[in-house]
Amino acid sequence: MSYIHITEENIDKEHICCAMSGKQSLAKKEWLKQRFNEGLVFYRSEERGKCFIEYIPAENAWVPIDADGWIHINCLWVAGSLKGHGHSSNLLNECIRDAKEQGRKGVCILSSEGRKREFLADPKFLAYKGFKVADVSDCGINLMALPFEESATLPKFKECAKHPAVDEDGFVLYYTDQCPFTCYWVPRVRQTAEEHNIPFKTIHITDKETAQHAPAPVTTYALFRDGQFLTQGIQSDKKFLALAGL
Repeated sequence: MSYIHITEENIDKEHICCAMSGKQSLAKKEWLKQRFNEGLVFYRSEERGKCFIEYIPAENAWVPIDADGWIHINCLWVAGSLKGHGHSSNLLNECIRDAKEQGRKGVCILSSEGRKREFLADPKFLAYKGFKVADVSDCGINLMALPFEESATLPKFKECAKHPAVDEDGFVLYYTDQCPFTCYWVPRVRQTAEEHNIPFKTIHITDKETAQHAPAPVTTYALFRDGQFLTQGIQSDKKFLALAGL
């Protein structure tokens, strides 16, 4: 399978993900358009939405890390039906090749401690590809890195990401338009919370500077309850009610 390079010139006529509605797709496309001049790169499979990689110079990544000179992978995803055919390796290898060509120190990505968690890269796959844990967060999310030279200074979390917490009671959700599914589920969960009188506050991150100082290692979706980080997994209305104990 070959891969299509999504650029500012062709994004309007491209399908980013087969699972998105029109509104979701537009929100994601708009977010991407604003990142291309910051060095964002997006490749997807010819079979639309089945696998893709999205990466950007870490200085411009919407995550609270100190990683100047590195490339940060926002997302590396392969659909279940295409797993086991080398697509993850192919896409990752293209990112590594590009990063080396740019003279970068290496490549980094968010993962999880132990087993794979939803919306995070598989730690076992990354370890197999030579990545190592560069830093850890209290909530079990790791920053993994593949340095190109042994002497390279590894990236690290900012303190706000190492110790994720907020000072507010109830549910507090930080999110961005980087993941298109927030466009669909956040309003539905907000409405569900209102219908059940559940304290629920949303904070929509709309700029890089705010994202880089967010109180969690993941900014696409970070849900807190009574000050404690709960999950980076995007919640449906039913899942949210289960979290709330209803």
